[in-house]
Amino acid sequence: MRLMNRNRNASLTLLVFATCTLLTKAADVHKPVTATSNAPEYRLGPDDVIDVFVWKEPELTTTVVIRPDGRISLPLTNDIDASGKTVLQLQRDITEKLSEFVAQPMVSVIVKQVNSLKISVLGEVRKPDVYRIKNRVTVLDAIAMAGGFSDLAKQNKVVVIRNAPSGPQRIKVNVKQLVTDNNKAWFYLQPLDTVYVE
Repeated sequence: MRLMNRNRNASLTLLVFATCTLLTKAADVHKPVTATSNAPEYRLGPDDVIDVFVWKEPELTTTVVIRPDGRISLPLTNDIDASGKTVLQLQRDITEKLSEFVAQPMVSVIVKQVNSLKISVLGEVRKPDVYRIKNRVTVLDAIAMAGGFSDLAKQNKVVVIRNAPSGPQRIKVNVKQLVTDNNKAWFYLQPLDTVYVE
């Protein structure tokens, strides 16, 4: 009888332990995913749609599209630069401009649609076009999106054209060498980059 009780107690202990383990694992599955500190903050760009909400000021609350010149037009503030800024930076700028007309404005900026993440792939590729991107892409990814190299492509003569504050930059990339050299770091594109294959 004592042996049966011991076996029953051992079985109960194992059952409780297994249940606790399963519950802990289930809880882990539903933990919210938080951004890591080294993840870059999203920066707004042309064609992105944003909601600008001004608390207790319905006539100033609006939805706007960032224009190709990177600016937005809002009531009272006229044009404000939005492209290249984070949501918090734009929120601060709008608050600062509105404070000239409204006492202690409380502004919220919400990204409604992300449309600015795109790259162009031109030259000797099978499907030259503008491509929307959702994640980081390399030069090789971009060429693959465009159907790969054409028969006339010079794989060692690829140029990435990037708009920098100082003006357009031309970055030469030897794709042939990238593929064969395992130690070479991958070249990642930025939104609005143009990949040109000679």
